[in-house]
Amino acid sequence: MSLVRVCFTLQLKVECIEEYKHRHAAVWPEMLVTLKAAGWHNYSLFLRPDGLLIGYFETTSLHQAQAQMAATDVNARWQADMAGFFEDLDGAPDEDFAQLDEVFNLEDQLAALAPAPNHFTTKGD
Repeated sequence: MSLVRVCFTLQLKVECIEEYKHRHAAVWPEMLVTLKAAGWHNYSLFLRPDGLLIGYFETTSLHQAQAQMAATDVNARWQADMAGFFEDLDGAPDEDFAQLDEVFNLEDQLAALAPAPNHFTTKGD
């Protein structure tokens, strides 16, 4: 199973930062389980003091992971609850984010440097 890395940004309203952090200190257990089941792996959020939110997760398919979440009641409730925290949203926070292009990954470049395994041996090896 090959995972793609997804990184995105959203802008929090500065006056909402502390409440946003408070709510994410203990996300609803049902939401946590649903995210994992929908294929959101290694999911993290990072926040700057000015409200810039950076999200990162790994999944087999961004479209499929978003579609699976969109089909759940817990996600509809969570997104409605979170929508007021953000500036300039035209949709749900988990679908209206600005996705970033990955330009460097250490592990990918190191793997590209490694020689292909040699499965042939010669006498005396």
